[in-house]
Amino acid sequence: MNLHEFQGKALFAEYNLPVSNGKVIYDANDALKACRDIGGSKWVVKAQVHAGGRGKSGGVKLVDTPDDAIEFAKKWLGKRLVTYQTDANGQLVSSILIEECTDIADELYLSAVVDRASQRVVFIASSEGGVNIEEVAKNSPEKVIYESIDPLTGAQPFQARKISKVLGLNQSQTKQFSKILPNLMKLFVNRDLSLLEINPLVITAGGNLHCLDAKINIDS
Repeated sequence: MNLHEFQGKALFAEYNLPVSNGKVIYDANDALKACRDIGGSKWVVKAQVHAGGRGKSGGVKLVDTPDDAIEFAKKWLGKRLVTYQTDANGQLVSSILIEECTDIADELYLSAVVDRASQRVVFIASSEGGVNIEEVAKNSPEKVIYESIDPLTGAQPFQARKISKVLGLNQSQTKQFSKILPNLMKLFVNRDLSLLEINPLVITAGGNLHCLDAKINIDS
């Protein structure tokens, strides 16, 4: 079972993972209240579908006014969004996620999958975020790390440091990641996930790690 981004981020919040303050709406008329509840002067509006590539297809937009958020919701709610990961018919947009704006300094990639051969959860990380990880692995394999987690011990501090080095994190960010990794592992195991992907995991302008996206598949 695939979760929408807003559902995945709700799980992230339960496991003390850094996510944006946001509201999900199902009616364009609710966008004004959502923006006011979130606060700030800029927001990111995201069409909720089970597919990547939303940004390139117009399904993600930075807006400066609640009126712009309303117009975006009117444009997409009830319509079908076509991306490179959908077929020609696209996917129906039934909800819109409105979030506070995050100042991004850098984009990273992080995911976890079940390796059937070793029967372990494997974390995949790269310093190249926001892009297709398969392309990075093919063209720049040195920028990708695969770290297998022992189910008996869980994610260990040395593994967090190992991944942090490939991600190019500084000392402060490595400390942050050392808390993020075991929490992601707990989420993966406790909720019977088959896939967890954060693309991108970002470093904010303030130097903090932040889960800007959430893709979660639960094992049926």
